[in-house]
Parts: sequence; C-alpha cells; structure tokens
Amino acid sequence: MTHWRLKRIYAPIAPEDGLRVLVDRLWPRGLTKEAARLDLWLRDLAPSDALRKQLHGDPGTWEEFRVAYAAELSEGDAAAAVAQLLAAAQKAKSVTLLFAAREEIRNNASVLHDWLIARRTSL
Repeated sequence: MTHWRLKRIYAPIAPEDGLRVLVDRLWPRGLTKEAARLDLWLRDLAPSDALRKQLHGDPGTWEEFRVAYAAELSEGDAAAAVAQLLAAAQKAKSVTLLFAAREEIRNNASVLHDWLIARRTSL
C-alpha cells in the first residue's frame, strides 16, 4: 500500500519522499528543475484557474474550495492525471505530493491528499 505524504517543494529532499510529484499548475518561483528533483509534474491535478483565484481572493471560501476541487478531480483532464498518478504510485512505497504555497495546511495538495486517502479502499 502506498504511503501518501505532503511537502512544500522548497523543503529539503529526503530519501523517504519516494516518488516526488509536483501538483501545482504553475512552476514554483526561484526553483530550478534540477533542484526540484521531480519524478512527475502533473499540472492537471491542480485546481482550475477559477478555483485557484477564488481561494486566493477569499480564504474564507476554504470549504467551498474543497468541495469544488474534489469534484474537479473526478472530471476530464484532472481525472486522467489522477489515473496517471495512481499508476505511478503502484510502483512506489511512498508518494510525496509537492506544493509551493506558503500556506501549508489550506492548499490544493492537502485537499488532493485527503481525497486520495478517502478513496484508498476504492482505488
């Protein structure tokens, strides 16, 4: 069974990271691709621009964001990216979902993490 982790992409790389997957649509500022040492960058796992802007514009919409983003993960390009992530995760003991946000609790990666854990039995 895969162990899912969350980590800010600017944090030091560790052996326990396992498969390192960036789940943001935009590349993190000030970080080179070599320094990031990613295994995957799944842009389509990120929330739509409209949802991202909604959350950044009004952090009070966190619960609405969580629900809307979870719905997006089951549709279109996001669903295809989820399938790609799950296929890659089958070969890894741990998967670290990387994000650039300063907010370490209320961000898209934490919603994705919770969504994956909640569906673990059905995956």
